[in-house]
Amino acid sequence: MSAFVQSPQSYNPGSGEVFGTLKQMQESFEKNLASAQQEESANQKAYLELKAAKEEEIKAGQEQLDSKTQELAEVDEKNAQAKQDSKDTKKSLAADEKFLAMLKEKCTMADTEWEERQKTRHEEMEAVSKALATLSSDDAHDLFTKTFNPSLLQRDGAMHSERRAQASKLLTTVAHKLQNPRLATLAIKVRLDAFTRVKEAIDSMVAQLVKEKEDEISRKDFCEKEINENELQTAKKSRERDDLSAKVGDLELKVKQLTEAIDSLKAEIAEDQLQLKHAGENREKESQDFQTTVADQRATQKLLGAALNVLKGFYDKKATALVRMLGQAGPEGFKEYKKNDGASGVMGLIEQIMTAAKAEEAEAIKSEEDAQKAHEEFMEETNGSIAAKGKDIVNKSQNRAKAEEELVQATKDKESVSLELEQLANYKEELSSSCDYLLNNFDARQSAREEEIEALKQAKAILSGAKFN
Repeated sequence: MSAFVQSPQSYNPGSGEVFGTLKQMQESFEKNLASAQQEESANQKAYLELKAAKEEEIKAGQEQLDSKTQELAEVDEKNAQAKQDSKDTKKSLAADEKFLAMLKEKCTMADTEWEERQKTRHEEMEAVSKALATLSSDDAHDLFTKTFNPSLLQRDGAMHSERRAQASKLLTTVAHKLQNPRLATLAIKVRLDAFTRVKEAIDSMVAQLVKEKEDEISRKDFCEKEINENELQTAKKSRERDDLSAKVGDLELKVKQLTEAIDSLKAEIAEDQLQLKHAGENREKESQDFQTTVADQRATQKLLGAALNVLKGFYDKKATALVRMLGQAGPEGFKEYKKNDGASGVMGLIEQIMTAAKAEEAEAIKSEEDAQKAHEEFMEETNGSIAAKGKDIVNKSQNRAKAEEELVQATKDKESVSLELEQLANYKEELSSSCDYLLNNFDARQSAREEEIEALKQAKAILSGAKFN
């Protein structure tokens, strides 16, 4: 007490130091709180943006799934139709190949026979022309006159000679008109041979001409039938080739679209995995920040609690002594001793700060729980999206493999049909070379043959005694 009385100015309460420390702590807390709130706001904004982006991706993926499902249904329908077309085409191809083999064999035989007939006819024409020239010469005429002396013939020889001359003249006129050596040869025979032999020759020639007419008609029918069939098959195969070309184009487009879709899905999966990695890193950082914040808040509470306990202990311990001193007059030179009014305010402020620290700790814990829950939901959604896209990639890869297989088959079918068209074109040229002359001159040849037959019949009639004006 003597020291206290002798040194009244030596007592300095520690509240100022506490205020300074608390003020610094408050500023630090406010700064940390503002920083944490700003960072939390930024994280919340990033989370909302990421969530919106993922929802948009999910929506786009669903739309793409619907589109691909519809496309798959259309492709399945086209595939079924293409399989049926392929089946029908194979049946038609087998029948066409069988018919083509038979036709080639028949045409080869017909061409060989035609060439032989043409060669024989040409040789016949040359021989008849030479014989006609020989028999028509003056020496031959004189020789015939001497050989067939009219004085040695009976009376009716003159009549027969006149008939022969008339029939020969008719046949010669028609032979010159039609440029037919057979009729010219027969005209000579009419002059020289007996009636019976001449009539037999006429009948034989008429029968031959009738047979040639029938053969030519059959040949014409065959050519027309083959040409028409060739045109029908060419049109059919052309349509089939066009259909296969369209199918090849569709399959190529489908393969391209599926490849692009698969590449796009792979890129989206890579982006999702990158987002998962970033989200994990951000979550780890947020967790570390949370732990630091909670540790700081708890340390602050512990520190403030210790300070509050010290102050309470001091003021509670001295309460009795101070009460005795209250109201008593101090020594000379001292004022009345009173309790420090700022002590309760400091302790109240400390309690408020501790309460705020506890509230901030609770808020940080809640934010951490919410962030962890959102992170888990994001991880679950993203992993689900990756799994769905992986499954979609597998399905699209299978569809692409199937489309590529169909594309290879369609390309082979198209090449096969193109080869068939080429064979039909070659056969058309063969038909053209062997049938064009016949078809273009059929009417004229038939008319000439009819005229030839009619001349032969008239000549026979003349030899039989008929008279014509």
